[in-house]
Amino acid sequence: MRYAFAITSALLLGGTTASLALQQPASAQVAQNEPGAIQAVAPKAGAPLSFADLVARLQPAVVNISTTQRVKVEQPQNPFAGTPFGDLFGGMQGGGGGGNGGPAVTREAQSLGSGFLISPDGYVVTNNHVIAPGAKGATVESIKVILTDRKEYTAKLIGRDPASDLALLKIEGNNLPFVKFTDKPVARVGDWVLAIGNPFGLGSTVTAGIVSALHRATGQPGAYDRFIQTDAAINQGNSGGPMFDLQGNVIGINSQILSPTGGSVGIGFAIPAEEAKPIIDILRTGTLPKRGYLGVGIQPMTDDIAGALNLPKDTGEIISRLEPGQAAEKAGIKQGDVVVKVNGQDVTPDQTLSYMVARVSPGSKANLEVLRDGKHLTIPVTVGTRPSEEALAGMTGGDDDNGLGDDDDSQATPASNPLGLSVTPLTPAISRNLGLDATVKGVVITGVDPSSDAGAKLKRGDVIVSIDRTIISSVADVARAIGIAKSAKRDQVLLYIQRPKAAGGFIGVKLK
Repeated sequence: MRYAFAITSALLLGGTTASLALQQPASAQVAQNEPGAIQAVAPKAGAPLSFADLVARLQPAVVNISTTQRVKVEQPQNPFAGTPFGDLFGGMQGGGGGGNGGPAVTREAQSLGSGFLISPDGYVVTNNHVIAPGAKGATVESIKVILTDRKEYTAKLIGRDPASDLALLKIEGNNLPFVKFTDKPVARVGDWVLAIGNPFGLGSTVTAGIVSALHRATGQPGAYDRFIQTDAAINQGNSGGPMFDLQGNVIGINSQILSPTGGSVGIGFAIPAEEAKPIIDILRTGTLPKRGYLGVGIQPMTDDIAGALNLPKDTGEIISRLEPGQAAEKAGIKQGDVVVKVNGQDVTPDQTLSYMVARVSPGSKANLEVLRDGKHLTIPVTVGTRPSEEALAGMTGGDDDNGLGDDDDSQATPASNPLGLSVTPLTPAISRNLGLDATVKGVVITGVDPSSDAGAKLKRGDVIVSIDRTIISSVADVARAIGIAKSAKRDQVLLYIQRPKAAGGFIGVKLK
């Protein structure tokens, strides 16, 4: 998944929510998409009429956004260090005679994107990543907004929300062209849509397509993985621009693309207007949105995990980790619980646990229905406040990422049990060598059978903490857990795996 925004310097990679209810005098300018101002465009003889009148009305409210940033660039090491030429060539590279890289230098870079005016006095909506620092060590010095009539304005950042990837800017002006968000969800799969933006810095560009899917989850961690999918061409620089329906409603904010090439391949994503509107309203007040938080690590119910638990696929999500002292632990949620409902609503791939809990007001109660050891339990939880994205990123493995990473290609020794694994007790010395926390207990994998199911999922150095939620501390415990599974005529077991410098997670493994 890549953000769709353009960068005009090789030095820089990169670049909640509401319509504003403004009281306007009778003589004030009306919104460009005011009802009655636009004649609805309908298909005729199997094809749409020209979009020209619609575009002419809407395009003036869409703006180009650019930032000027300063980024610190480390100087390369002097390859002639330690030679008679070290001082000479070190000076040419900015190095300091001794051969090491010289002090970092600060250079200018730019990023480009799109946005749109939502009020006649100059409030502008865009994506957070369009106006955020694009690289480590970068700082944003200025934000420029350019209208279609080529007038340029210096913008003030009113507020930004990294969690939803939204930002609100303000330019000084009056009677500016603007558009409004739709009041309620109106889009259907198959509806025509227009995307207007600034791809590759070319200037205002219009593309058309249809709504390919609604409520599309892309697999990203966090509380806002829910998008409108479209096949309208969205490219780098379209980020932050509006998606319109044929009545001129802003139904989404173009945000991301899925592409193996970096260009449009017909899979673009927009933040739905109904998700964006409340956040923008909050940002305009100068505050930040507050979201519910459980303090858990979450894994989706994949085929192997569901099979090991004897549950249907996509039945809820499994708790892989608990943050000490947070809401879930206080309420009695346990590692391995499968959360299937929140306040009576099903947890599904399209309506994830993170998404649902984030919409619960911090401090209020939520009833979580969980499956534990085959039994349904309802557990009331007093929801906490979700930390900032920066704080979450600093936690082990992030908030909702299982942190297991990719398997390596090392050759494993033959397995010595039906799991297809060779294991040994985790001693303090092994734990130190692997860089594990001293609190981690279990058995460490010393070899895997490449022909087994475990061979495709596990690797040397992984630590088995539990099997079918039974704590493992010895090789005998492994044999006992496998024996129990076979006696129950089960062909899969659920392992909890801990890897060095990563959060733990559940993996379902088939028995040989």
